[in-house]
Amino acid sequence: MENVRVIARLDVKNSDLVKGIQFEGLRKLGKQNEFAIKYYEQGADELLYIDIVASLYERNHLQEVIKEATKNVFIPITVGGGIRKISDVETLLNSGADKVVVNTGGIKRPELISEIAKKYGSQCVVVSIEAKKMGSNKWEAYYDNGREKSGLNAIEWAIEAEKLGAGEILVTSVDRDGTEKGFDIDLIKSISGAVSIPVIAGGGMGKLEDSIEAVKSGGANAVAVASVLHYNKHSIEDIKRALYEHQIEVRRTYSEENSDN
Repeated sequence: MENVRVIARLDVKNSDLVKGIQFEGLRKLGKQNEFAIKYYEQGADELLYIDIVASLYERNHLQEVIKEATKNVFIPITVGGGIRKISDVETLLNSGADKVVVNTGGIKRPELISEIAKKYGSQCVVVSIEAKKMGSNKWEAYYDNGREKSGLNAIEWAIEAEKLGAGEILVTSVDRDGTEKGFDIDLIKSISGAVSIPVIAGGGMGKLEDSIEAVKSGGANAVAVASVLHYNKHSIEDIKRALYEHQIEVRRTYSEENSDN
């Protein structure tokens, strides 16, 4: 396995960083750019920006946010929210994004995934699956930032997304999001076992052990982290150190390398 990535997730409403619990009760935390710089300096491997009201209002306002971020941040930036057509992707990539995340647009028009993969390559398209538990080993994919049922089985949709050309799957447990009670390991394991492309675990990290479990038990290739970073409970360095100490390869940060000397 390649290095496991630690990704800082930034949910954005207008130019503010926000965070909710189970995608509801959004709390404004400050200007997203200050958080982006902080996580970049801590050693994040990627930044994941999601415009959380874009699908609701059928627009994406992140291009200015991304242009601002790329002045100070020099790691891959993945952007999602309100992507409906190829021109939306083009706008975001021209603003400095490296990859795009598709959820609502892909559920409503699956060929969008193939169109992006065909034009920009599979590595450019990440399919986000917001999954809600429906029973034993059964989850339904939701869209519009966890608000709407799709009727799709989350595992089957992951398999279909890979066939359509997705290069990665971002799996977020709606039930665990913002709770800091740990990732839904059964969900991550079920999806990572069903596809051959990288899986990013999201939704619920609270303890450092959660990231280790997502990789070792869940088979995740990356973890997307929000609350514990935003509220200064753990840093990117804390997470990477914990992974490294459990024989999980990570891209190490400058300060971590120095601490070994």
